Amino acid sequence: MSGPIEMDGFRLWHGYLDPAQQTHMVDDLRAVVAVAPLYAPVTPGGKPMSVRMTSAGRLGWITDRQGYRYAPTHPQGQPWPPIPGSVLAIWRDLCGTERAPDCCLVNFYGEGAKMGLHQDKDEGDFSFPVLSISLGDSALFRMGGTERGGPTRSVWLHSGDVMVMGGPARLAWHGVDRVRHGSSTLLPKGGRINLTLRVVAV
Repeated sequence: MSGPIEMDGFRLWHGYLDPAQQTHMVDDLRAVVAVAPLYAPVTPGGKPMSVRMTSAGRLGWITDRQGYRYAPTHPQGQPWPPIPGSVLAIWRDLCGTERAPDCCLVNFYGEGAKMGLHQDKDEGDFSFPVLSISLGDSALFRMGGTERGGPTRSVWLHSGDVMVMGGPARLAWHGVDRVRHGSSTLLPKGGRINLTLRVVAV
């Protein structure tokens, strides 16, 4: 694995996780989903999102008609399971040990799923980065600046890639334009898993 690619605060490690590590992490995530099942979220305006999601950690990020927020329990009422050790190890390696993440958001992209441009700004403390882990099918990731409507650029994220968004990229607009379904054999039925780890000030 080579060093990161630097892109205005976005730091990308291609191939950070080898195939065996990816398989192990997927197994860990299946245990998370067994406790906190994936669900289909809606925006505050009632629009269904194309991804399915769940979380692990002290808090989970949720969206529904009440708004975007962090909550201590799954929509079904149970507490979120702990963040797997395999995931926390990456945070410690790339983001340090000063503070552990409070939330690991798990997004599953099936065929046709995408994510519009958005900012991660519900955390309240932007001094810590957001760490993103890609597993499964490749995705075309779009990056902008901190102003909505500004210029953007795109990069393909592949299974095992890790990105850290900090500094000038912490509040940058970003999203997933499309997923190349079937481009990875990691998940038997295809699809992409994206993990994002965040520190939350509440």
